[in-house]
Amino acid sequence: MTSSFDWDTFYALSLATGDVDDLDDDQRWSTWPETAHTVDRGPQPFPDWIVQHEGAIDTELGVLKTGKEADAFLLERALPEHERTGAPGEAALLVAKRYRSPEHTSFHRSHEYTQGRRVKDSREARAMAKGTAFGRQAAAGRWARAEFDVLTRLWSAGLAVPYPVQILGTELLMEFIGTEDGTAAPRLQETRPDPQTATHWAEDLRSFVVDLAALGLAHGDLSPYNILVDPRGDRHDPVVIDVPQVVDLVVNTSGQTFLRRDCENVCTWLRAHGADPAAADAEEWIAAARTAQEPR
Repeated sequence: MTSSFDWDTFYALSLATGDVDDLDDDQRWSTWPETAHTVDRGPQPFPDWIVQHEGAIDTELGVLKTGKEADAFLLERALPEHERTGAPGEAALLVAKRYRSPEHTSFHRSHEYTQGRRVKDSREARAMAKGTAFGRQAAAGRWARAEFDVLTRLWSAGLAVPYPVQILGTELLMEFIGTEDGTAAPRLQETRPDPQTATHWAEDLRSFVVDLAALGLAHGDLSPYNILVDPRGDRHDPVVIDVPQVVDLVVNTSGQTFLRRDCENVCTWLRAHGADPAAADAEEWIAAARTAQEPR
């Protein structure tokens, strides 16, 4: 697909708001204009906090997490301060998740999750099979695209996941779950809830697992390490992250095994932290998820 991005307009606007040489080493012009195609941007209508100004600047603020297949960075996308009026969409904190090529990843079981998935581009498929440099880059982009597409689908279905802002190559930008000062939300594993809170989380996470199964999917790697506790609002609801390996419960022959592991991992932690056993019953979660599966 030929890009409709107009570089001449982009550079003209960039020059109108400042010189590229004036940017610091940890800055770049916003890459939002480069994601001109609808498929590369999050679900519409865009939330009002999305920064769409072409003169905005991306400033890298630090590392949030290093993972098996990707690293996550805290990014501020904002207009220069002197151009802000205080309106929504002038500044926002984002997570930039950047996928590494296969030779630089420690994730060696990806084939278990991708069973049944097809690579639409035959050239990419051949390159990945041969392990060429282009193929390795395509593989990294494939994982980034998989996560972006899954986040888009889940967010649109009303599930508690970060809003996917855009994808460009191997970099996925998504909603930052945390406070306005850049403090990231804690992972479930890092919390020590009282029994009432643990039970509330159990109810929410059961709904997530069941609603995901209704879409014919299982997370595949759900655990207290990839569930955030959102500090915004009074309820401190759980938000699920790290979804590129989501598996199809029918096409993937290990789908039911992944579903069971997801439920057991989360329920074991919740019960250990005081959740009502009836609310954190892995067998009940599994049965409810199987009942919810869409007919094929």
